[in-house]
Amino acid sequence: MAAFPSFPWLAPREPQAWCRSALSTDMSLQSAVEEVSRQLAGAKAADLALVFASTSYASDLPRLLPLLRQKLNAGIWLGCAGGGVVGTQSSGAPRELEREPALSVTLLGLPGAVLQPFSFDTTELPDLDGPAEPWRELVGAPFARGQSMLVMIDPSGSRINDLIAGLDYAYPGCEKVGGIAGQHSGAHGSLLLGEEVRRGVVGCVIGGAWHIDPVVAQGCRPIGPVLEVQQAERNVLIEVSSGDQRRSPVAALQAILTDLTPLEREQVKNSLFLGVGRSDFSFPNNKPSESAFLIRNLMGVDPRNGAVAVGERMRAGQRVQFQLRDAVASREESRQLLSRQAEAHGEPLTALLFACLGRGEGLYGETDGDVKLCRESFSRVPIAGVFCNGELGPVGGTTHLHGYTASWGFLVPSQDA
Repeated sequence: MAAFPSFPWLAPREPQAWCRSALSTDMSLQSAVEEVSRQLAGAKAADLALVFASTSYASDLPRLLPLLRQKLNAGIWLGCAGGGVVGTQSSGAPRELEREPALSVTLLGLPGAVLQPFSFDTTELPDLDGPAEPWRELVGAPFARGQSMLVMIDPSGSRINDLIAGLDYAYPGCEKVGGIAGQHSGAHGSLLLGEEVRRGVVGCVIGGAWHIDPVVAQGCRPIGPVLEVQQAERNVLIEVSSGDQRRSPVAALQAILTDLTPLEREQVKNSLFLGVGRSDFSFPNNKPSESAFLIRNLMGVDPRNGAVAVGERMRAGQRVQFQLRDAVASREESRQLLSRQAEAHGEPLTALLFACLGRGEGLYGETDGDVKLCRESFSRVPIAGVFCNGELGPVGGTTHLHGYTASWGFLVPSQDA
């Protein structure tokens, strides 16, 4: 018997990933839902819907997800409210809407993805010294290689550092991106999951064929040499050294000031931070990369001995370096990081931005500062996100809570898929 000819066009096609994004700035929540629903009309059933809403809608927030679910179809609904919203207009132009009404909705079709949403209270967390399994039971997802995670925390949440450490402990190598949602005066939380507004923490473990690549832009540039911590007590830095010279942190800074320009010395008054090295004792060739430092606030000075209080626990042997934050440094760092991401992975399916309320127009002197930088490297990607009260992202392989940072998450196919 003669073999039947093959017709490739008759073979079943693999489902394709897709993303649809919508943005409304209507002052009425009902009208904003109607507008994004019109923009998303005809969308297929999504695997994941990401919703970011301005705290301007705080009083109506419990109505948001039920209204959206009447108009749009998605398996998982996840998001939060923030002091500002990032979204993509129907024209394809990304926007940062700061301190004004805005609703951003992104629908994602993710064939081959393994998605596990979670929500729990942060007041009673498992023991960090115990086994990892109670943490995984709390999240509801087993540990697997190649996972990533979206994490959003209510501003009323407690034990946030323990939460972050526990998630890293239970899901090692799982890159986590997110932030602390916006505060408001309503009697409910700021987190969105399913049909409800929640407190505590919400998120989604993403595995299988899809992965979130993080890019953390801290927006600072170093000044002066890398210093080694000689003496510290808790979060107070008492003595540092450079070569054979030991001095107080204030004395070390005064020596640095002599080499700065008048403009830089003026910036020190309001934009000085400390980079805390993530490697305890040494850097290759004593030349640390910028990503080797975790940027932390300087919280106060003791004039009696020149010690400084830092927003991080300090210990002897760490490397530190004073840092300045300004628009020029932030733009340069973001361009480098985003260009590197584009070269390594190409155009993602979507980009998520969790940005500090201290960025935006206040940092750049113009609107849409971070999304414009993203557009330089990614010409078409839909961008969504929220302005946070603290941003989550990895530095040196460990998840940290940041400030004044742009924590990006790029949704890309998994290398193992």
